[in-house]
Amino acid sequence: MKTVRFTKMHGVGNDYIYIDCMKETPADPAYLARVMSPRRFSVGSDGVVLICPSDSCDAKMRMFNADGSEGKMCGNAIRCVGKFLYERGYTSKTELTVETLSGDRRLTLDVRDGKVVSVSVGMGRAILAPSEIPVLFRGDAMIDEPVTVDGAEYRITAVSMGNPHAVTFVPDVGSVEIDKIGPQFEYLPIFPDRVNTEFVRVLSRDRIEMRVWERGSGETLACGTGACASVVASVLNGRCDAGVPVTVGLLGGELVITCSAGLEVTMTGPAEFVFDGEFFLDN
Repeated sequence: MKTVRFTKMHGVGNDYIYIDCMKETPADPAYLARVMSPRRFSVGSDGVVLICPSDSCDAKMRMFNADGSEGKMCGNAIRCVGKFLYERGYTSKTELTVETLSGDRRLTLDVRDGKVVSVSVGMGRAILAPSEIPVLFRGDAMIDEPVTVDGAEYRITAVSMGNPHAVTFVPDVGSVEIDKIGPQFEYLPIFPDRVNTEFVRVLSRDRIEMRVWERGSGETLACGTGACASVVASVLNGRCDAGVPVTVGLLGGELVITCSAGLEVTMTGPAEFVFDGEFFLDN
């Protein structure tokens, strides 16, 4: 019987199973994500993250959603990767680069008494070009455009932070029937690669709250790239200000996101260890 050693970590409740692949990589990480992610019946998580060596950066991150599909980027996961690398002795640097399918990301670790208490991530420039998100839209950018979902009209701003997001503003995030409407957003025909959806309420010029339906995982307690996309959309729609840190309230906690006038995005938030374990494979 084979075993897989893993570490459970979370960033504001967005929890993943982290596998140290610096010496050996599992043969089928998509399978591991499907069998290890179910809650109550297995380890339980939003997916699996592999921490791998990189030829160009301090490490490489690969992430798999709970359904086994591979994602390009996860903001909460990359903060946990930074904490893992530092506290598990792979680096003593507080400025790191991590390779992802969405490009290299620069991390700044806030270390106190040998522990990483928060991580800031340069998330790169938000992408609005429809073909690069991708979203089927004829204009230069899909900002505050009406879309009918389940017979109701929603105004959507489409943003990519290395993965596709549909941001819509609502008067009350708590009343959104996300288990019902989330899958319908995820599989909207205008998003050929499916989409993550953020339901956002703006509380002030520097504070918003959101709930998220993640493609391949369902509702999660937090989504780092979703928080970034939500602040970008808030700036584009004149609801928040460029260059001003915006606190994003999620079900699992808070992140601080800054979007520049040029749409360069920085995310700051915590990362936490939960436990280490071994998973026994039947085959």
